[in-house]
Amino acid sequence: MALLRLLAQDAEDLPVIAAATQDAVSVIGDIVFESKARRLTFSMNRYRWEGSGGERVRSALQIGGVLEVKARRLRRSAKDAVLELLSLNFTPGEAPGGVLTFQFAGGGDLAVSIECIDAILADLSEPWSTRRTPSHETP
Repeated sequence: MALLRLLAQDAEDLPVIAAATQDAVSVIGDIVFESKARRLTFSMNRYRWEGSGGERVRSALQIGGVLEVKARRLRRSAKDAVLELLSLNFTPGEAPGGVLTFQFAGGGDLAVSIECIDAILADLSEPWSTRRTPSHETP
């Protein structure tokens, strides 16, 4: 089975990465910001929406050119707190930069200010079966 590898270098590329990471689960300790390298890495167990269903795979999303990271309603000290990623959105700022916002179930979010769009999503393991398919209520 081919592992997924995606690259985003502009705002038109980001919706593909956002769709691939929707409903990924992780823990706060799997989000690492390296300020000197200006890099944020978010490791996750993502649901394979592109597959036949019923599978997760260990993946990592790495963002380059990070200027600042702000968390809201996420306690960094709670390293084992589980997160479910609902969406990843980009708000343009001074071109070519802006803010990537990770929105999590329960109302927490992570705002990542970037100088430009430089994102890589890569699968790190073979997929495994899961009986839990993410579902969302419609209004």
